[in-house]
Amino acid sequence: MAELSEQKEQELGDSKSARQSSKGLWFGVIILLIIIGLAGAGFYFFSQLRDKQQDLGGEVKGEMSKQIADYQSQLVAIQSQLASLESNVTGKDNHFTQTLADFSQLHNEKLDTTRKDLNEAIIRLQRQLGKTRGDWLIADAEYLLSVANERLHLVGDVNTSREALEAADQRLRESGDAGTFKVREEIAKELSLLKSITVPDVVGIYASIQTLQDRVDKLALVLPYTGKTLAQSTDTKQSSESNTEKLGLLDSAISQLHSAVIIRHTEHEVKEILTPEEALFIREQLRVKLEMVKISLVQRNEALFQASLADVKKWTEQNFTKNTDDNSFLADLERLNITKISSQLPDISLSLKMIKDIATLRIETDKAIQPLDAMVTDKKTTLVGSNKPVETLAPAEAVEPTK
Repeated sequence: MAELSEQKEQELGDSKSARQSSKGLWFGVIILLIIIGLAGAGFYFFSQLRDKQQDLGGEVKGEMSKQIADYQSQLVAIQSQLASLESNVTGKDNHFTQTLADFSQLHNEKLDTTRKDLNEAIIRLQRQLGKTRGDWLIADAEYLLSVANERLHLVGDVNTSREALEAADQRLRESGDAGTFKVREEIAKELSLLKSITVPDVVGIYASIQTLQDRVDKLALVLPYTGKTLAQSTDTKQSSESNTEKLGLLDSAISQLHSAVIIRHTEHEVKEILTPEEALFIREQLRVKLEMVKISLVQRNEALFQASLADVKKWTEQNFTKNTDDNSFLADLERLNITKISSQLPDISLSLKMIKDIATLRIETDKAIQPLDAMVTDKKTTLVGSNKPVETLAPAEAVEPTK
């Protein structure tokens, strides 16, 4: 029984274990199927995800390629700008270098010029300090000769030019320089030319023109004018007295109009009555024309002087009555018209040119004096050898050089 019960229990245990093993098998199959399903689903989702990643990677790659291209183009532009900036900097550097070199060269040239001028000034100063009294007298004579030329040709002052030439000749005589003999000879010729010039009396002519200007108010105008009472002529006076006896009322009326209108006999046709302003203008215009005559006199302009006098004469004949004052005025104008206010001035510049080249004249004088010195030495030797008294010889400066 015990064995049977054991067998039954064993069989029950085997069946129970068989049922458990079959349940475990199905459970494992189910789990395996679940795992396979999950693996398939995962593979599907993985393939979908990979496809999406490929699509997304292509878009990202294209965008990145586009951005990289943009960056490359920007880099190229930056590189070109950097190259342009570098070229500009190089050009400015070269310009500044060239400007600095030019400024340095100009500064050096100015320094050289200043140094040269300073050396020349020092040399001139040394030369001036080393001059003798004769050199100073010659320099003074040169200045006087330049003054004579300027006064003669710029101002026409013959007297001052002559005095300057005489003073220059005196300076050259006091210098005792033999080289100035030819200069003094030329000064003597120029003095003779100046003494032969007839100098016009400019002051007297100017005073005559001024007198004519003062006499303008005394001239009578051709046309009558209002605003001023003048003395009647004798003919008008006699006519007035005869008319007074016959026409007392008319004469009284005319006498009342004398303060406004002047009655005068004239050969010219009276077309209008001048106002006081017009009469004053005619007289002032005559004064202005005489002023032009004075200006041409001071300038020594012969053509303008003659033309201005002709203009004054024409204006006087057209606007003023011919009477004693007018005839005297025109006669004075005619005397001025035949007066010469300028003369032919000679050229006195040769002496100035010669004294400026005094060194050449000294060399020529030395060459001319050397043969004379040799002749004097031979003569002294001959006289000493023959026991005869030696004659007194003139100094070298007094010997006239050969031309």
